[in-house]
Amino acid sequence: MTHAISQPALTLDGADFPVRRIFCIGRNYADHAAEMGNEVDREKPFFFTKSAHALTAPGDVPYPPGTEDLHHEVELVLAIGTELDDASPEQAAAAIVGRAVGLDMTRRDLQGEAKDKRRPWDAAKDFDHSAIIAPLSSAAAGPGIRLSVNGAVRQDGALEQMIFSEAEIVAFLSSLYTLMPGDLIMTGTPAGVGAVTRGDSLHAEIDGLPVLDARIV
Repeated sequence: MTHAISQPALTLDGADFPVRRIFCIGRNYADHAAEMGNEVDREKPFFFTKSAHALTAPGDVPYPPGTEDLHHEVELVLAIGTELDDASPEQAAAAIVGRAVGLDMTRRDLQGEAKDKRRPWDAAKDFDHSAIIAPLSSAAAGPGIRLSVNGAVRQDGALEQMIFSEAEIVAFLSSLYTLMPGDLIMTGTPAGVGAVTRGDSLHAEIDGLPVLDARIV
């Protein structure tokens, strides 16, 4: 017996927005790179991917198996609405049709093990419910980006701290892939990442965008 798999989707200003792929930019805030002991490449963005089926809505989010060190990373998420191939920064900026608050959940212990053994990060980053994303909005975003756990602020930054801008990120990815409507890009996280456990309540926000509230269960 086969089972149909539904198309992952968000809403954009209340309308359905089917999700195709999820790109994630790493080390795009110098303070976060420093807290993780990493150097920043200012020549071109560093990125990895999540499966579209890693997407999950805010609300109750299961604690994943295989880890004892689940971390939160609050991020600005961009939604692409136009086909792009080797775009200029101006074309890239015009292709962004929505923005949202997102959480890149990370099995940090598995990531550390992968780094030590120089292996891919897939198990650490791309797993069920690892891309928690609020509804998309066509409104402008910024400047503040924040996350609190059980009412205590953990991450408090500004989008202007991003090393690579929205347009630079999108243009770079379009030089490697043909970007299509439905592609999402998570743009990196400021400093202050940390562990969460079952029962923790997370509140994430970016000025001007719908907030994200989730509880780890």
